[in-house]
Amino acid sequence: MYLLDANIFIQSNRAHYGLDFVPAFWDWLDRSYAAGTLKSIKQVGSEIAAGHDDLTTWAANRSNLFVPLDASCGPHLTAVAKWANNHHFTQAAVSEFLSVADYQLVAYARAHDMTVVTMEKPDPQRKKRIKIPDACNAMGVKWAGPFDMLRAEKASFVLK
Repeated sequence: MYLLDANIFIQSNRAHYGLDFVPAFWDWLDRSYAAGTLKSIKQVGSEIAAGHDDLTTWAANRSNLFVPLDASCGPHLTAVAKWANNHHFTQAAVSEFLSVADYQLVAYARAHDMTVVTMEKPDPQRKKRIKIPDACNAMGVKWAGPFDMLRAEKASFVLK
């Protein structure tokens, strides 16, 4: 099962899978959610809601796609926070990471054995920003890029 980062929704809408010209991508997300293949977390939904655009409306109509953290996430939130604080990152990087959905996304995926899908690339030497793939690697969580997910799930957006 896949757990989607906010950038999958936001960057897809702004760039290559705009709601207005590639509706098949968004239909695929709906079908994949209904099939139990993917979801995201409420904090990601909140980040999308802050945008006040067509994506905000789309996400608001799919509130079930964005699930709350549950009790099983507690120990994993602690583990991810401990890793971030005990690594080589600046305090500003740690504070930012712990204040956005990224930290919760990694913990939820770890608690539920899911694959995080993000457009971020690993950068383990970077000290001023914690990247999701680096946190996933450190915490033993699988991660993938969106195109990896689409290929693995054999998504196809073909004009008729």
